[in-house]
Amino acid sequence: MNAAYLSAVSALAGSVIGGSISGVTTWLSQRSQAKAGELTREMSRRDDLYTDFIVTASKAYGEALVSNEPQVQELVALYAMISRMRVMSSPRTVASAEKIMSATIDTYFAPNLTIRDLHELIKSGVQMDPLKDFSEAAREEREGYASP
Repeated sequence: MNAAYLSAVSALAGSVIGGSISGVTTWLSQRSQAKAGELTREMSRRDDLYTDFIVTASKAYGEALVSNEPQVQELVALYAMISRMRVMSSPRTVASAEKIMSATIDTYFAPNLTIRDLHELIKSGVQMDPLKDFSEAAREEREGYASP
């Protein structure tokens, strides 16, 4: 084989290999960026859902402490949020949310508390935070989801 042909074929092969490697590297980089973007969107959706749930559940529980008249729209909204969590959240987070829902409904059937009663409960150190387990479960899920 002529040295000129060998040199040309070697140069062409080097160009093809170099171009292929560059293409694969670009593809892998874009794929990694797409996964990171999807992770960010998923975490944002969960954060929004959990924030909405905490606000709505707090309001419903607070209302249940002082009233025997359930706000049906708020309870339906909580059920809807829990259903969304069943699709995208860990079983522990869903179970914690369901416990809040159950505690809220049970509280509607308990005797109403006055502001003085609430003050005395808080002053005595009685734990009145039905959202604590949910918050911890959601935080642990978020930390586990963020780290590979």
